[in-house]
Amino acid sequence: MEDPPPALSVQPIGWLRTGKTLKFHALHQPRESIAEINRIELRKDSRFEGALRDLNGFSRIWLVWWFHRNPNWRPMVLPPRGPAVRRGVFATRSPHRPNPIGISAVQLIDVSRLTLHVGPCDLVDGTPILDIKPYLPAYDAFPAEKSGWWEEVESVERASPQFTIHWAPLARKQRDWLRSNWNVDFSDRMCELLGRDPSPHRSRRIKKRRSGGFEIGCGAWRAIFSLDLTRVTILEITPAYPLRFLIDPERPGITDCDAQIDFLKHWPEKD
Repeated sequence: MEDPPPALSVQPIGWLRTGKTLKFHALHQPRESIAEINRIELRKDSRFEGALRDLNGFSRIWLVWWFHRNPNWRPMVLPPRGPAVRRGVFATRSPHRPNPIGISAVQLIDVSRLTLHVGPCDLVDGTPILDIKPYLPAYDAFPAEKSGWWEEVESVERASPQFTIHWAPLARKQRDWLRSNWNVDFSDRMCELLGRDPSPHRSRRIKKRRSGGFEIGCGAWRAIFSLDLTRVTILEITPAYPLRFLIDPERPGITDCDAQIDFLKHWPEKD
């Protein structure tokens, strides 16, 4: 038998363009009940016009893509859903894989020259697309098959009480200010995570604060909250970075940098 090559090389056929710039913005399982249109822009230096012929007849496609923000892999990972239990990476959809390849079935809305318009997805802006395949319902869907540990998670979540989210006056004022002044709004994603399970969890970026209460990381922001049985109360919002980082010219490219600086003018850092 011929020895396999020591390494394989792949080249993106295009990139995803979406409003989701942070991993926090991308739902682990997109809600297709919420309208969302994203673009896949294919490279212009290849013969992809012919490769796209006949694709418009499909309502759903498979995207094969690259986890370009995950340079390292782990044999055991902590999934964001369920209890804080590590699982073998091959039994999860974690991005921390030996070869960081992902697959997603997405709605195909339209094909226009070298641009594909697709529905909700779990990818962030700039994700390299490696391949596109048509979704075939007769062969790609097996709803009766076993789902391993995931079945246990779903069973527990169905039996667990639902957590309700409440906003304290300060947090509501800060949320509305960010929406109206900077078009920054992470509340839906945050409430989805906290409403499911607000207990400390590294992958969900939830931790207990030394000064009391809890906090959740929301991309470039943090939300401080309290927990009383099944009631989660969002107490306040804070930037994820201190002011000295935000104004440091040696730290370029911080997400929402100007918004965080402006925020701190209204709600200064606490000593």
